[in-house]
Amino acid sequence: MTTAGTDMRFRFCPDCGAPLSERDLGDDKNIPWCGVCGKPWFPLFATCVITLVHNSRGEVLLLHQDYISTRYANLVSGYMQPGETAEIAAAREVEEETGIKIKSLRYAGTYWFGKKQMLMIGFIAEAGDDAHIAISSEVDSAGWYPAARAVAMVHPAGSVSHTLCDIYLGSITG
Repeated sequence: MTTAGTDMRFRFCPDCGAPLSERDLGDDKNIPWCGVCGKPWFPLFATCVITLVHNSRGEVLLLHQDYISTRYANLVSGYMQPGETAEIAAAREVEEETGIKIKSLRYAGTYWFGKKQMLMIGFIAEAGDDAHIAISSEVDSAGWYPAARAVAMVHPAGSVSHTLCDIYLGSITG
């Protein structure tokens, strides 16, 4: 596999090892093709979930993870595992990183994060009223913040975190 432009493209067939050629498949142009196996190998990218967790008081759970940013707070996010649905991955990541079991989960959209070549599936989750934060070793600290303050603490406008904060803030302010 090699990086061609901005995606991860196969140069050799993962099944048989033969060099791949390129082929047009319907509307898709220049798709890596294995003439031996007779099948295409579309470019790969990571699939992640990102979840805004809120409580009944209108507060948003923000994480501080220095390995991601020392300047901005983060929402809960992580890679999907093989066999998981996005919903299961979102609930798992929230529980793994914060110890919180979510009460409800709502799909908020998909977002392309070009800097890391990943598709992010966004959710808004509600924590139970008895939610107690128990952070994992990959989280430096976490806390509940009023939604209006949270939107200013995450990455700037246009980021997935900011977009999810805007969606949540809009849902509680009407």
